[in-house]
Amino acid sequence: MRLLQKHLCTIAMSAALISGAHAAPLVEPTLHINPAASGTGRVALTLDACGGKTDTRILSALVDNKIPATIFVTGIWLKRNADAVAIMRAHPDLFELENHGGRHVPAVDTPRKIYGISSAGSPEAVLAEVESGAAALATTGEPAPKWFRGATAEYSPSAIAMIRKLGFKIAGFSINGDGGSLLGAKETARRIAAAKDGDVIISHINQPTHAAGEGVVQGLLALKDKGMTFVRLDDADGTGDHGTTE
Repeated sequence: MRLLQKHLCTIAMSAALISGAHAAPLVEPTLHINPAASGTGRVALTLDACGGKTDTRILSALVDNKIPATIFVTGIWLKRNADAVAIMRAHPDLFELENHGGRHVPAVDTPRKIYGISSAGSPEAVLAEVESGAAALATTGEPAPKWFRGATAEYSPSAIAMIRKLGFKIAGFSINGDGGSLLGAKETARRIAAAKDGDVIISHINQPTHAAGEGVVQGLLALKDKGMTFVRLDDADGTGDHGTTE
């Protein structure tokens, strides 16, 4: 486990100096997996479980169609969705659980709001968010997480440096499938179905009442019908564009 709690203050103070300016622009990292060596192509499906409940439409479709996915879970979601966690743990060939933070707080070390959500606001708070998310995953018996994705998927540059010092890779993406689960089913399906070889898709699995969930399923099945292969982030033989912006 990479909590490094006894070094928290030292790391936080050092990383705070990296960005220099407190008003540094936020970063939304992109991420691709290496293209397939042969065949139709492959994509990585990543699903955020921020809080709330579980969209069983998506979960059932993944299990029934044997579609692997990397699930970014918060401590909040883990506490409320034991049944879904049990299903995921019963299919270790399909699901990889990774760190989405303890309380779904944006990994931004200066006070501001991102999409209406208050940021962590300090280096210490960013580190607490990352470490508490990892600790929550440890209670499930899952392997120690290797990837981190912060709430809103936007970061201050100095926060990215801190997270990497803790040993985590930053989980960017190349296709925003469901617009934060706010898009309709048709547009969500269109975006996901348009994925190309090497794309990393982000969508959500914690909004069972949103129309976007239906679109996620439709888009994934369309990709499967095209012969696209799905891989988890840890199963990809390499990633590109790591931590960069478009």
